[in-house]
Amino acid sequence: MFDLVDNEPDLLAVVDQLNDEPVYAVDTEFHRERTYYPKVALVQLAFADRLVIVDPMAVDIAPLGHVFAGEGLAVLHAAAQDLEVFDRSCGVVPNTIFDTQIAAGFLGLSSPSLASLHERELGKRLPKGDRLTDWLRRPLSQQQLDYAISDVADLLQIRDRLQSELEALDRLAWAMDECELLRQKVRIPPDPADAWARIKECRHLRGPALGVAQELAAWREERAAETDQPARFVLPDLALVGIAQRKPTSVDGLKKVRGLDGRHLRSGVADEILAVVQRGLLSTPRRLPAPRRRELDSRLRPAVPLVAAWVNQLARDAQIDPALVGTRADIEALLRGDEGARLTQGWRAELVGRPIDDLLSGQASLAFEPDHGLIIEPRMRLEPTD
Repeated sequence: MFDLVDNEPDLLAVVDQLNDEPVYAVDTEFHRERTYYPKVALVQLAFADRLVIVDPMAVDIAPLGHVFAGEGLAVLHAAAQDLEVFDRSCGVVPNTIFDTQIAAGFLGLSSPSLASLHERELGKRLPKGDRLTDWLRRPLSQQQLDYAISDVADLLQIRDRLQSELEALDRLAWAMDECELLRQKVRIPPDPADAWARIKECRHLRGPALGVAQELAAWREERAAETDQPARFVLPDLALVGIAQRKPTSVDGLKKVRGLDGRHLRSGVADEILAVVQRGLLSTPRRLPAPRRRELDSRLRPAVPLVAAWVNQLARDAQIDPALVGTRADIEALLRGDEGARLTQGWRAELVGRPIDDLLSGQASLAFEPDHGLIIEPRMRLEPTD
């Protein structure tokens, strides 16, 4: 059974209890199909012997920020979007997190679903729910609420089992480091000035048309954030590119652009768009700066596919999700000697960075053995003979 919290006194009572809890599970249900920012519909909590569903449609969830700012460990699954919700709704994210999806990656599972973790760790199936459920509709049915609370009901038990498995492999610190990287990830909206680069058709524009598209895309992003609606609702991509190409100077000209209709031009928006077009015509089109990185030494290029194959095999043998260990780009960054390369940091340096350094320095060599595949082994140096 769970408690449904839909008023401030009950929420504050939950917050008071949570402040004393060393660990709690938390999840959210939200929508963002018709908004710029995620709109939270439910917050599910599990702690001690309690299960709680908080209804953000009835009560402001900001007081949960006091819990997140405390010392308790928040257990989540695939936490990235939940952290965005909390950052937006509470102004803070939990101080310490344990992401069960990340943790499972260090046990060989590749981005497992919550349902698959329940089956693997507890031998039980989550109740089936409609993935298209409208969580913002009220009242919610008992079936919907039961489905929502099931996401956290056993999450602390799953965390305990995953933690024990990680401790047995001496990988708990690795998993916690990776969770901390996710927690610290900057959760800010993209720069409106770069919004044009996410519109495929804009990349082919040149001259004044590109300048207009860049200004329009930035204006659209800012207006979408201000009015909390998806950017495509403000101005569809097709219409934005059409305006950039036609460069209309009147409302009548705007109305001839494909993809535009009356709902996009209400409340003075048409005049705003025309002003943005003129600003774009006077602007200097810009290109996104190329990544500033050194070229990989041509002598090291043949090593990239070999090292990538070794890293992938090492990850499989160690039963770690290869996507967690490192990508080809990570390998190239290490070989180039890029400052802050991922494979030079933390557990990745220990697992793969240092062996690759030994390989590059000549202290080790890459060999193939039929029973073990690719291995990095100490290099035998021949003593010079007279």
